[in-house]
Amino acid sequence: MASMETAAEHERILREIESTDSNCIGPTLRSVYDGQEHGLFVEKLDMRIRNHDREIEKMCNHHFQGFVDSITELLKVRGEAQKLKSQVTETNRHLQDDGRELISSMEELKQCRVQQRNIATTIDKLTHCLPVLEMYSRLQEQMRARRYYPALRTLEQLELTCLPRAGQYRFCSIMAENIPKLRTQIRDTAMTQLRDFLESIRKHSDKIGETAIRQAQLQRSLDSSVSTQPRALIGRRGRKEAAAAALTGAGTDGGGQGGSPASEQDSGILDVEEEGEEDDVPGAQDLVDFSPVYSCLHIYTVLGLRDVFENYYRKQRRKQARLVLQPHSNMHETLEGYRRYFNQIVGFFVVEDHVLHTTHGLVNRAYVEELWELALSKIVAALRTHSSYCDDPDLVLDLKNLIVLFADTLQGYGFPVTQLFDMLLEIREQYGEILLKRWNIAFRQVLDQDNFSPIPVSTEQEYRHYTSQFPLQDPELDKLPFPKKLPFSEFVPKVYCQLKEFIYACLKYSEDLHLSSTEVDDMIRKSTNLLLTRTLSNCLHYAIKKKNVGLAELVQVIINTTHLEQSCQFLEEFISNITNVPPDTANATKLYGTSTFKDARHAAEAEIYTSLNAKIDQFLQLADYEWLTAVQGGGTVAASDYLIDLIAFLKSTFSVFTNLPGTPTEHATLPGKVAQTACMSACKHISTSLMQLLLDPELRQISMGALHQLNADVKECESFARAGPVAGFQGDTLLLAFSDLRQLLELFTQWDWSTYLADYGKSTCKYLRVNPHTALALLEKMRETSRKNNVFAQFRKTDRDRQRLIDTVIKQLRNVIAQHHT
Repeated sequence: MASMETAAEHERILREIESTDSNCIGPTLRSVYDGQEHGLFVEKLDMRIRNHDREIEKMCNHHFQGFVDSITELLKVRGEAQKLKSQVTETNRHLQDDGRELISSMEELKQCRVQQRNIATTIDKLTHCLPVLEMYSRLQEQMRARRYYPALRTLEQLELTCLPRAGQYRFCSIMAENIPKLRTQIRDTAMTQLRDFLESIRKHSDKIGETAIRQAQLQRSLDSSVSTQPRALIGRRGRKEAAAAALTGAGTDGGGQGGSPASEQDSGILDVEEEGEEDDVPGAQDLVDFSPVYSCLHIYTVLGLRDVFENYYRKQRRKQARLVLQPHSNMHETLEGYRRYFNQIVGFFVVEDHVLHTTHGLVNRAYVEELWELALSKIVAALRTHSSYCDDPDLVLDLKNLIVLFADTLQGYGFPVTQLFDMLLEIREQYGEILLKRWNIAFRQVLDQDNFSPIPVSTEQEYRHYTSQFPLQDPELDKLPFPKKLPFSEFVPKVYCQLKEFIYACLKYSEDLHLSSTEVDDMIRKSTNLLLTRTLSNCLHYAIKKKNVGLAELVQVIINTTHLEQSCQFLEEFISNITNVPPDTANATKLYGTSTFKDARHAAEAEIYTSLNAKIDQFLQLADYEWLTAVQGGGTVAASDYLIDLIAFLKSTFSVFTNLPGTPTEHATLPGKVAQTACMSACKHISTSLMQLLLDPELRQISMGALHQLNADVKECESFARAGPVAGFQGDTLLLAFSDLRQLLELFTQWDWSTYLADYGKSTCKYLRVNPHTALALLEKMRETSRKNNVFAQFRKTDRDRQRLIDTVIKQLRNVIAQHHT
């Protein structure tokens, strides 16, 4: 069995060797050598080789004839091959000969190809290098021409595009090394130009502002004619949009070939003085070359330093704003100082407004509004301070017009100016005070120059002259023939004209303040009321209280104030006409002129009474009564000389000022009620003064003779009162002034004590006006006199009886006083 298995295994191995690639028989043979029967396998292998040899031999024998035939044909082919070889050799020789020429040509062609390739390479390199050189040359030209923004764009294109394409060349390396230096140079130069620009606009902000204000003034003057005569005017915003469009067009610098955002001129103010007179006023922005700002902004933007530039620009402008907003110490002295101050501020903010609308973010609205808030507070504070030094109303009015124009100009640029107009209303109060001071001087001059006499007019022309100055309405006076006299003095038309001038001055200030007609009317009326109630009233009282003013002047003041009081309604109408506000408008302020002139008239009347009483006191000081004189026997006691003179003075005075028949008419006529009051006041003053003489504490003794003399004087006064020195008194009204004194003297001279004591306290009492205290004081003085006389005549029965009677009456009077006055 083992031999059979071994034979089968060897058979399998042999088949595997025959069918397997020779490279893979190693494992098969290893399996043979691993066994113990490799000798047997070798035998098997030899047997198989011999079998194959026999098969090969059989096959060769089978194909031998064909092989012979093939050899024969091969021998034939050898001859042909020799011929072919000789032909090939010949052909090869000819080919070698021709090939050498071709190789020579090919070498030449190769050299040409190499040269051509080198040329192409050179052209390609030059194609990349020439733009670098051209661009660098252009860069140098732009730097020389100070066109820094295009130079920076060229530099950027050179660095990012051209130099990388050119390759690694020494000149490229040098250029690359110079690029940061050039950038720094451009940045520094642009900043230098910006500094020059900032310095330039700081110096020329006055001119910029003046142009802007003049343009606003021209625009305001043209507003009224725009509807009828339309003009093609380029507005401020339109110019800004055009400038912005120009900036945008310039900013899109395609490939570095374009120009800068604006013309690369020197910073400063452009020359516009050569424009024709008929040309429109140039815009304030047209005076300034903003190209340094635009150029520097774009340069710093390209350099990635926009924030640095914005911060620097804003910081510098804030510093300039503080300088501009600092007024000169003597600014208040002239209008030119204020104008220069406003021009600089307007110039500053016109520049900032233009930069705001053309630079897209260099300054923003919040920054400009912050600057304006700062400026507004400082402007208002400066104007409040400096305007307070001004005492010239014309300068204040010019300042107000300048502030209005300043505010309107900046309002046209979109800045809020409400605080400025509020401040103008504050200055309005100061202006009113200055006007009051000026008109105080004017009123005093009018009063000092007035002669306090009625105005004589001899011709119709003179009459019309005065009636045109003052609204006199007196039909009776119109009918009188010339020459005639106006009832008032020069003071009246002059004061009325001054009042109208004051109203005009107030109206001038109210113009262009954007106030309604009602507000203007209210302001004028309030100011006029101050003028009337304070200034004119004080001047009138000053004129009335002057030491050297006489009764004639006081009478004329009364007449003058009466006519001025009547003219108040015409002043009301005058104000209504110039303000177009009806006087009966609800809540309209009324003029206080009526009360002012009434108060002045009352003061003049009181001064007349005081002056008349003072004159009476001068006469009474001449009184020299003999208080201890005895009763004169028989005859009538004559009135005192001083009293006769006093009565004569009063008669003359009242006859002149009441224009009685037969009296001269050079003086003004005293109004009836005033004359009556003055006359009653004079009589009461005389009665009171005589009563005071009787009751003077220093007068300790008085005789019956003295009472008789005083009684005679009182009778003279009563005679004056009965004569009616002033018309209008009813019955014996004027005598009532002397009734107290009359009843007292009758009681003593008639010694009617029984009637007095019996009827005291009754309404029908004959001596109703006699005060028991007064009677008691006078009796005690008579008792002192009687006691003194009794020292020398104590044995006279009549004197003793009189003394006892006086004592009895005194005792009874004291009882009456005790009963009725406890």
